[in-house]
Parts: sequence; structure tokens; C-alpha cells
Amino acid sequence: MNQHRTKIKEILSDKQQSINERLQQLCDFLQTKIAHYDWVGFYFANHDTQTLHLQTFAGDPTDHTTIPFGKGICGQVAVSDKNFVVGDVHAQDNYIACSIHVKSEIVVPLFKNDKNIGQIDIDSRLLNPFTEADERFLEFVNSEVAKIL
Repeated sequence: MNQHRTKIKEILSDKQQSINERLQQLCDFLQTKIAHYDWVGFYFANHDTQTLHLQTFAGDPTDHTTIPFGKGICGQVAVSDKNFVVGDVHAQDNYIACSIHVKSEIVVPLFKNDKNIGQIDIDSRLLNPFTEADERFLEFVNSEVAKIL
């Protein structure tokens, strides 16, 4: 994953593209280049309505384009401000199923000026594929994304 850091910076620094276009390219890149990243999406928070809104994603379409704070893994991260790694989604009580194929999920909050403004959400069709290296890598991704917001 470290070999992808330069490309991520390159994608995000392309001012010829809109922020949404850059985020879409980033989702597409992560989903195609990292074998266990089957779905990659960015949700952004509306603190007034206490909801998360899907902005860009790569992978199968989802009905979960708006998620209330506290609901599902994403909603819990919106409240906790902490990474959430789920090795087996079927073992989670507060899980929102996006696809019958998803077996695990990692969600890492995105901070701008010390405020949780959103998150990157990754689903995998494998059990327990996410490691601490994924967490550190996605924290790097989010720190780079925050620079363009």
C-alpha cells in the first residue's frame, strides 16, 4: 500500500479536476489496486441533520446513500471519531448490510481542522483482511483528502 502514496498525492493534486472528480478517481484507484478493497466510498457529515451522505464510491451501487449518526458502522464512526475495523460484519449487531457479498468493513474518520467531517468506508468480500497497515494507510489517504477540502 505504501507504493500507492505517490499516486494518491498525484490524483488529489490535479487541480484540472473538481474535488468530486478527484475523489472519484481516488475511489476507483483504491478499489482496483488493492485486492481486498471491493467497495470504496466517501461519506460526508451534515452535522445539522446528524446524517452522513455518500459523495463518491467505486464498487457495486448501494441504497445506503444517507446514514444517520449512530447507525451502522459508518454512523458509529461519525459519533466516536475513531477507526472501526469489523473482521466479520455478521457478528455486528449494529451493521447495515450493503451487499450480501460483504464480509468485513473498515471505516476511518476524515478530519478537517480537528472536526470529523466524514469518512472513508471500505468493504471486503473476505473475512478479516484489514490490518493495522490498512488503518495507517487510510489515515494517510484521509489526511491527503483533507488538504483539498
